[in-house]
Amino acid sequence: MALDRAKRWLIAPEVSPTLLRQYSGMSPILAQVLYNRGFTTPEDARAFLTDLDTRHNPFSLADVGKAVGRIRQGLKTHEPIVVYGDFDADGVTSTTLLVQALRALGGETVKAYIPNRVDEGYGLNIKAIDELYAEGFRLIITVDCGIRSLDEVAYAQAKGIDVIVTDHHSLGPELPEAYAVINCKREGYAETMLAGVGVAFKLVEALVKAAMENGRKGDQPPVDLDSLLDLVAIGTVADLMPLDRLENRAFVAKGLDVLRHAARPGVRALLDVAQIAPENVDTGTIGFALGPRINAAGRLDSAMVAYELLAAKTYDDAFPLAQKLQVLNVLRQEKTRAAQDLIRTQLGEIQDTPLIFASHESLESGIVGLVAGRMVEEHFLPAIIMESGPLESRASCRSIPQFDITRALDQCADLLVRHGGHALAAGFTVRNENIPALKARLTELAREALSGHELTPTLEIDAVLNVHQIGEELVEELRKLEPTGNANRPPVFIIRRAHLIEARAVGKDEKHLKLRIARAGQSALDAIGFNLGPVLPQLNGFADLAFTLEINEWKERRSVQLKLEDVKPAGKQS
Repeated sequence: MALDRAKRWLIAPEVSPTLLRQYSGMSPILAQVLYNRGFTTPEDARAFLTDLDTRHNPFSLADVGKAVGRIRQGLKTHEPIVVYGDFDADGVTSTTLLVQALRALGGETVKAYIPNRVDEGYGLNIKAIDELYAEGFRLIITVDCGIRSLDEVAYAQAKGIDVIVTDHHSLGPELPEAYAVINCKREGYAETMLAGVGVAFKLVEALVKAAMENGRKGDQPPVDLDSLLDLVAIGTVADLMPLDRLENRAFVAKGLDVLRHAARPGVRALLDVAQIAPENVDTGTIGFALGPRINAAGRLDSAMVAYELLAAKTYDDAFPLAQKLQVLNVLRQEKTRAAQDLIRTQLGEIQDTPLIFASHESLESGIVGLVAGRMVEEHFLPAIIMESGPLESRASCRSIPQFDITRALDQCADLLVRHGGHALAAGFTVRNENIPALKARLTELAREALSGHELTPTLEIDAVLNVHQIGEELVEELRKLEPTGNANRPPVFIIRRAHLIEARAVGKDEKHLKLRIARAGQSALDAIGFNLGPVLPQLNGFADLAFTLEINEWKERRSVQLKLEDVKPAGKQS
């Protein structure tokens, strides 16, 4: 069973009114939120709100110049080029973007290749390299993968294939000996947290810049870079890249504008099957509608289905593919629930362990990461969920901020076939005979890292409000923070001792909580808390509420609504 783990509220220190008054042109509430985000001077705060055009020089990325020269040579001689991607939304959008751009630059024989998750696994593999070599490819460009593929890159280079690696994952102790290695985490680039699709975009930006410099004055750019930003926005948000970074923020803001026009047939079809109007697209649409459907292809079928959707030239070509992704996404949800139940039964009561480590031969590789994420949500512990194979097993890992899972895997490299990822999400392949030693070492590393930490989920609170400060004007002002997402979350506020004039459980199985909050001299406020229905018996007229703000539109009526993040009986320690 899931643990009922109460959240600890971390309320940001109140900034002095004297300082907040210096943030001219904005309310003290917005100024406080920006200060909480690290914009501790009015100048930095205003720059964050207004600077949606930041683009760093692509040639400041290590090896970009070398890569551009090699690719331009290949384009000039009509050389076959393969773009080798990954099977998640970041990898699929990266692949689509680079193939589209290279073809626009004159690449007549550019091929997309995304490995099958089940048969090939993540990243470059020897079998694929041999097949591509036999087909005549002598240039492979990886996107969203390759930085840990040392043996595979060396193998390809030895066969006479030039490999250009573009990736954004954590660097290992050594870089692959590729023709060029482009990774935003290498020294020299101003933004270390681009998505894989962001790195691919920067390569295209460099290629276009080189083409323009070598073309005739007055020529039109061979690629409309802004038209590619719908793909960059999808990959950046779906891969949970931080949106407090100016370049990511610019990519997503402009990418959302492109998405809202839905000019790409595949995007239009995907929005149609998700029943979302293009003009309503926001980062939530990407995170909860577009991203999961794109990911479903690589989880349960072939990611090439999602690639073909995004690369489709017409709506008629795209719509059947979108329908297929819709079916796969529903199946993915069903399989995930069944796998979660299986792992919960296997684990039983979790006590005195710093790490969840579970496996089963019936688990599917496309599901294990989702199950690991759910285990982290339920238990607030790092989780490793493994698909057991006859000789080797493959795992997905999800972690908590206090434990860098990729760094831990680096310390177990001698026990692993391959591994890689980020601080909070990673994957690995292990020989079965090494599993006991691996589990023991990771458990000890987690115990050491987490010792002394209070392992309780936290909810960061931006400010304490009273009910009379809440209105449409505040909601509209807070929209200046958009696009919101990872590292730039929607602001969370609390009201102490809110007077509840109505409280009831709603929805299927009464899982959700519906409240109405009294305001003297003003209309009552509505509030909805998804999956907070079980809190209802604890409430008795008054409650402390943690919430974000939104506008609810219903039958041509607009009203401010509180979207509840947490609810506690009034006065309970938080």
